[in-house]
Amino acid sequence: MSISEISIADLAALPERTVIDVREADEYVSGHVPGAIHIALSELVGREGECGIGGTVYVICQSGGRSLRACGHLSTIPELDATTFVNVAGGTGMWIVEGHEVTTGDTAS
Repeated sequence: MSISEISIADLAALPERTVIDVREADEYVSGHVPGAIHIALSELVGREGECGIGGTVYVICQSGGRSLRACGHLSTIPELDATTFVNVAGGTGMWIVEGHEVTTGDTAS
């Protein structure tokens, strides 16, 4: 199975995007992509149904490893076939390095 990836620059250029942040709660609260939905990788099993939003969902972590694992897992769930999961290469760390806006706190907006 091949997981698609998107660069930070390409993600930032999208006019609309659905992002799931799979980092732990303390990481998410300290700064995340505006609008990102938080579902920690450690909590993903059992919460997969929350990810079946349809269309394309971009999955992000700190640098790209955990989000790649999350994409791999989510892509195996038959009930989520209507959703395409795309790994965000470079993760939130690169999002911040490249100077994009971040939201702090525990809300998605």
